[in-house]
Amino acid sequence: MRDGTAIWGSLALCVLVVLSLFVGVIDLTPADLFSDPEAFGLLFTSRFPRTAATLITGASLAISGAIMQLMVRNRFVEPMTVGTGQGAALGILFCLLVLPTAPLIVQMGVAALTALLSSFVFLTIVRQLPPQQPLLVPLVGLIYGGILTAALVFFAYQADLLQYIEIWMTGEFSGVLAGRYELLWIAAIVALATYFIADQFAIVGLGRTVSINLGLRYEQIVLLGLAAISIVVALTVVTVGTIPFIGLVVPNIISRLKGDNLRQTLPLIALFGAGMVLACDILGRLIRYPFEIPVGTVFGVLGTLIFLRLLYEEPNRGR
Repeated sequence: MRDGTAIWGSLALCVLVVLSLFVGVIDLTPADLFSDPEAFGLLFTSRFPRTAATLITGASLAISGAIMQLMVRNRFVEPMTVGTGQGAALGILFCLLVLPTAPLIVQMGVAALTALLSSFVFLTIVRQLPPQQPLLVPLVGLIYGGILTAALVFFAYQADLLQYIEIWMTGEFSGVLAGRYELLWIAAIVALATYFIADQFAIVGLGRTVSINLGLRYEQIVLLGLAAISIVVALTVVTVGTIPFIGLVVPNIISRLKGDNLRQTLPLIALFGAGMVLACDILGRLIRYPFEIPVGTVFGVLGTLIFLRLLYEEPNRGR
């Protein structure tokens, strides 16, 4: 961080936050806050909740991606592409079919449980793969996620709930209002808590044998990591839907810039994740103004291009 990456990143994020507060279908300027009594209502009912939800989602999903990559020991995976997000969506569908009147917190709990189970199954499958073929991991993850998506669509079709699938599988923030996003603060707390055990996650990335030889309680740390990822993903899917590539692109960018010391890089991962999602959200509001393009679509396109660039670019070994 001596080169000012964190400082410039923080300044850029502050600019994006200001833009997010004053960009939208309804015109709102800083001067309106002093002359229009309804301006504050719009700011605190819609614009601030949306901005906060975007920041929390970007930061927490980026952190979850970094943790999953360490546990799987592969840079090409992230929760939304290897079954965790699909598992959370299956949990929500289960609640709609079996517990239709359940409160949101119950839906979140069931979604977190199914996300945890799907992540555990994926991790079990990965352990059976030959370590000398790392590209098998993301391929198996995509296949596994596709199977869960197929099951999700099948059961939703049988129950005439396909319209809900589109909401869960396409992340967007246009429906975020005060009173409808506060559960995301739990995701923020969980993501923050991972910083205090970042060193243990870094050791897990060395492998099971090395971790145990170093005195780490490997299974407990892996379970904590899976629980943290599952809670974050479940809350994200319940509140705003799935947004792919955040947990894939952001940790790889920071790894190229700052290396793999997770305790040092985790704040940057959160900062870049929040900033990139917020930038894509603002871009989605402006491309077809006054209509909106879901942030999941915008980030999906940009994330694909960025990741292809990372694949073909030689890593900087000088740092």
